[in-house]
Amino acid sequence: MDANMLVNTKEIGHEEWLEARRKGIGGSDAAAIAGLNRWRSPIMVWLEKTGQVEPKEPGEAAYWGTVLEDVVAREFTKRTGKRVRRKNGMLHHPEYPFMLANIDRLVVGEPAGLECKTTGEYNKHEWGDDGEKIPPEYLLQVMHYMAVTGFEHWYMAVLIGGNKFKWFRVDRDQELIDYLIKIESDFWALVEGGTPPPMDGSDASRDLLNRLYPESNGEAIELPDTALELIEQRDYWAQQEKEAAEKKQEAENKLKDLLGECEVGWAGDRKVIWKTVVSRRLNTKLLQAEKPDVYEQYLTESSYRRFTIK
Repeated sequence: MDANMLVNTKEIGHEEWLEARRKGIGGSDAAAIAGLNRWRSPIMVWLEKTGQVEPKEPGEAAYWGTVLEDVVAREFTKRTGKRVRRKNGMLHHPEYPFMLANIDRLVVGEPAGLECKTTGEYNKHEWGDDGEKIPPEYLLQVMHYMAVTGFEHWYMAVLIGGNKFKWFRVDRDQELIDYLIKIESDFWALVEGGTPPPMDGSDASRDLLNRLYPESNGEAIELPDTALELIEQRDYWAQQEKEAAEKKQEAENKLKDLLGECEVGWAGDRKVIWKTVVSRRLNTKLLQAEKPDVYEQYLTESSYRRFTIK
């Protein structure tokens, strides 16, 4: 194995482990940097690595994925006959030390590792029905691990819906690995230089812009020619959004008409609910009219920048 040990994960706590992760790019970061992660954007990774936001706490699915990791690893050994062992350490690439790897298992007697996954039944199509298929974010994850370790192949095992097990062998793709090294090197240069990556459509980009430019100065400027193209793109997607919202509303209205007074309806394995919900809200207009002194007493002032195109 070509990789070097950064830290022994058996000897450090969770906070120290998080701090070590900030020192480089891990396998779960690779797809986000490439723009192929559904849950994290390049901007979000940059904010985490520069210490401007804390990584989100793992959710319920991630928790059970960790709990069931041993189960998946044991089942992999049972079905393949390949023994695996833990590697209690955070590894880094010998030439690109910012490329890190926390691998689930090493395969005994092979230049290979094992990545263990769990997912819900609703994601089964992502793993293929007949042939082998791996979600792209996980393919990049194991390619990142092969880049760090120098291994020639990797195994992936997944438990789907708690009752369907699949395993795959992924061979080293040097062209894809070279691509990952290039984009991760470029990304890490942005981290070290304190320069964010290009803005995208993520909430993280929106929040960073609000943090960088919280208030307008009242001045007007001439925008570059690229702004016209961006305005046209926004107009196009705004129209698509409007049409999609109308189609969505039409489908919901027809479903409500089918339900009538009923609260729940079943269509195959899909559950449609139109439930009566009672809520209590403060009538601020009435409070302002009848008790203006109380209304003024509890007013709080905040500011934000409203974005419009005319």
